[in-house]
Amino acid sequence: MLKGVILAAGHGARLGPFGKQNPKPIIPIANKPLIIYHIEILKKLGIEEIIVVVGHLGYRIIQTLGDGEKFGVKIQYVEQEKRLGLAHAVGQLEPLIDSPFILILGDIFFHSPNLHLLVETFEKEKCACILATKIEDNIENIRRNFSVLTDENNNVIQVIEKPKFPKTNIKGCGIYLFDESIFEGIHRTPRTALRDEYELTDSIQIMSELGYKVKALPVIEWDVNITFIKDLITCCILELRRQGKTFIQGENSQIGKDCRLLNTVIGNNVTIGDSSELIECVVLDNVRLPSGTNLSQCVISEEGVLE
Repeated sequence: MLKGVILAAGHGARLGPFGKQNPKPIIPIANKPLIIYHIEILKKLGIEEIIVVVGHLGYRIIQTLGDGEKFGVKIQYVEQEKRLGLAHAVGQLEPLIDSPFILILGDIFFHSPNLHLLVETFEKEKCACILATKIEDNIENIRRNFSVLTDENNNVIQVIEKPKFPKTNIKGCGIYLFDESIFEGIHRTPRTALRDEYELTDSIQIMSELGYKVKALPVIEWDVNITFIKDLITCCILELRRQGKTFIQGENSQIGKDCRLLNTVIGNNVTIGDSSELIECVVLDNVRLPSGTNLSQCVISEEGVLE
């Protein structure tokens, strides 16, 4: 039976004070914690057992998800005590994995109407690994992630972490489907000179070189690796578009007269004074904004505008 794994141990250092107080997987996207989107995606694929790897402020994630019953799944938690790379994090799970599993990185927000094709192709072609990818026009996005070079049949030839000069416009997106042979690749993976970590992309490359069937499918419509505060705004705008809305208002929130809200998310227990204008903003829970507030492209917390 297919299982799910979410790597949710990231620190979020580049999110500033907000990242120190909130693990990235519970950052609200359109008033819903990011990791709940991941849980719902896995559930839609028929997955009922999910392992969540936690680290920084892991108890907050556990408080958010519980045992998974309210989402119709069973959740097991594993703590990553040392941050030695994605391959190390996945390698810790070997005693718990006895079947193929979908892996999602917990700081990725993505949309993939055809993600089921990943599972269907994996089973039909008896793959050891299949990567969810995106055809990327922005070369900087590839440089910040990893590139995937394939042949005409989507077989992976080369995977390169953070390439300076990408050879392809196929970008890896942090969603994978593995069988248990990934652990052989991980056991053979050395630490990299680039970041002194065990890179999962190296493990995948090793699998390919060992002769395992490794494929890639461009099933990701859009994705955001949440790294900076501005990425939270981008994610909320994308989710608003997906829902066909121009703003979302949370529970127990009050919006004054003659306000203009465009591509904006209002959290819970928020009060916005009269004649205010918010354009492409994210207002977090419990914020009070006075009348005449005029803000654009920012995230507002109780402490003020987040940088």
